[in-house]
Amino acid sequence: MKLFFASDLHGSLPATEKVLELYRASGAQYLVLLGDILNHGPRNPIPEGYNPPAVAEKLNELSQEIIAVRGNCDSEVDQMLLSFPMMVDYSWVLLESGQRIFLTHGHLYNSSKRPALKAGDVIAHGHTHIPVAEYQDGIFIFNPSSATFPRNDHAASYGLYENGTFKVVSLEGDLLVSGQL
Repeated sequence: MKLFFASDLHGSLPATEKVLELYRASGAQYLVLLGDILNHGPRNPIPEGYNPPAVAEKLNELSQEIIAVRGNCDSEVDQMLLSFPMMVDYSWVLLESGQRIFLTHGHLYNSSKRPALKAGDVIAHGHTHIPVAEYQDGIFIFNPSSATFPRNDHAASYGLYENGTFKVVSLEGDLLVSGQL
């Protein structure tokens, strides 16, 4: 199974279009959205090309391929524009290996505040806008960062999972971090 991860799009149409272009080219079976999809949020500036209705329209074209969770900037009003569910705080993906990926945005559960997980499981979250792909205390932590508002001088990015490897890749194609399960 190949998964494509994006987080913290924050309503940016140019970032969303680039993410969708890369998703389509990746051959991934699913696009996993880790929250903060349409709204920029009160602590962020208005992003380049801010257009939540157009972002929703683009994402809705792939609604059957999307697995999404709610971010702290997402609301019921946002859900009204989207044809895929995104109002859950967390979801799970079961890998062929039997390992589980716990999907969440990061404002409720994250690398510091974890749900009950087994050694070798994965917690995938956004929210911090900082790329991570590493084991911490027996749990694999994965964060694809943000395609719109990357922090700490990192490039805008997305994530991939394939054959037991998680990668965070810049929108320009540079590998930022990777880790093996």
